Amino acid sequence: MATRGDLHDVAVVVDEGFSAFEFSVACEVFGIDRTEDGVPPFRFAVCTQEAGPVASRQGFSLTADHRLDRLDEADLVVVTPTKRGFGPPAPELVERLHAAVERGATVASFCSGSFTLAHAGLLDGRRATTHYLYAAELARRFPLVEVVPDVLYVEDGPVASSAGTSAGIDLSLHLVREHHGSAVATAIARRMVVPPHRDGGQAQYVEAPVRPCADESLSAALDWAAGHLHTEIDVAAWARAAAMSPRTFARRFRAETGVTPHRWLLERRVAAARLLLEEGDQSVDDVARRCGFGSAATLRQHFLRLVGTTPTAYRRTYRGARSPAAVRLLPAGA
Repeated sequence: MATRGDLHDVAVVVDEGFSAFEFSVACEVFGIDRTEDGVPPFRFAVCTQEAGPVASRQGFSLTADHRLDRLDEADLVVVTPTKRGFGPPAPELVERLHAAVERGATVASFCSGSFTLAHAGLLDGRRATTHYLYAAELARRFPLVEVVPDVLYVEDGPVASSAGTSAGIDLSLHLVREHHGSAVATAIARRMVVPPHRDGGQAQYVEAPVRPCADESLSAALDWAAGHLHTEIDVAAWARAAAMSPRTFARRFRAETGVTPHRWLLERRVAAARLLLEEGDQSVDDVARRCGFGSAATLRQHFLRLVGTTPTAYRRTYRGARSPAAVRLLPAGA
């Protein structure tokens, strides 16, 4: 019987139309012998319901050595996305997943694999996440699940779930860290050339929405504000640009965009700051001034609330990923 301290046996479930990337995450973290780096060995198994080849979404097939009964030995069972999409899993898989939880194992989903766990009832009364594109659908279909859309992963008791695509790496390293310590998780991350821990959540990877506006006079006022983000904009001045009284402007603004003028302005300023942080070399203070926040502290406050991370961490995520210098931070042989 598995106990909380155990994570030595990992089984990943694949089905027709499985996603190669999420599957490969499980293989890369748990399926490679890295004992020479001080990483404990994992027994790793790929499992399918039926014998024979299973096709991926990416145009190749694999034939697994194990069926679903192999899940009964695993300390960790990983469920990946399949062509079933939001549909229910096979009854046998549901039974095996419940049995795994009942005997003390951890069951984890990557990306939209969370729908498999939700259909199985394993997320009822628990917090969970999924790809941000599917979070609203998960909440709509499964009201007993507390969907947390803006994080990279969630672990709630014996059930864990990751956000979109590469967040499976974050969840896997978290589970390794929880069971084997930071040194082991860092050793795996170093060999994978990924950060052992990422700041923030999915919000930093979601493109900032541009709220539509069909009202021509109001649309002109929005364009005016977008071109004056660096200046102090109050509702009275904005209303004058739209040739409306402040009260009429505020009412029509909310009716057209769904938000208040203040919220719209805040979203546009944060979106502009994101672009400058991704592509420019200005200091955070300069970015704050150019986007109308006045100070780095004010930018940091609003950026953290809307994006889920700090401006500095956000820049490091985007600029570091493109920088050749990042390679030089790794020790020789990594």
